[in-house]
Order: sequence, then structure tokens, then C-alpha cells
Amino acid sequence: MNAVLWVLQIVLALAFLLAGVGKVTQPKEKLRQRMAYVEDFSEPAVKAIGTAEILGTLGLVLPAATGIATWLTPVAAAALVVLMIGAVATHLRRNEANQIVFPVVLGIVALIIAWGRFGPYSL
Repeated sequence: MNAVLWVLQIVLALAFLLAGVGKVTQPKEKLRQRMAYVEDFSEPAVKAIGTAEILGTLGLVLPAATGIATWLTPVAAAALVVLMIGAVATHLRRNEANQIVFPVVLGIVALIIAWGRFGPYSL
């Protein structure tokens, strides 16, 4: 199960890294073409969401890989769960139920990592 958690951590980290870098580096107007929900948020809020995703990526991988402050890995996973709950809530509020599949899947994967790393497969 430890190997499965590592694979999930890396896949989840890559997904959030791509999403976060896009939000941090692209102007809101360009993001709006792919992510209509950004019109509900200010430019700094979109950048903050992207920054949180990048920090979550770092927290999923670096502590576990280095053995330093390994408790940060499940905390990062739990924080990403909260972020995905917010994403689902945003899409539902905007009547975009068809847009919740990806955040739900990412949230479930993050929840599995948090459970495993807080519990029976801690680092």
C-alpha cells in the first residue's frame, strides 16, 4: 500500500502543479476561456488558489521524499481535500454540476493519501 500511496502522491502532485502554475502564470482573462468559474474571483484570489495548489504539490512530495517534517505530507493532502470541496461548491453554486467530476476525483485521491499517511501507512 505504501507504493500505491507514493504513486497517488506523485500523480496528484503533477495534476495540482499543472493547475497551479497555470493559475499563477496566466492572466485571468486567458484562464476564463478554460475555467469559466474564475470570473467569480478577483485576480489575486485566482493567483492565491494557484499558489495553494503549488504549495500542496510541494507538501505532498518533498517532506515524504526527504524524510524532513513528514507530518506535512498528510496535512498537505488534507488541505487539498478542503480546496477541492471549495471547487465542488463553486461549481455547484454556478449550476455547473457537469464540472465537478475532476475536483471530486482529485479530492478523493487526496483523502486517500491523507488517510493513509495520517494512519496505517505513515511516513
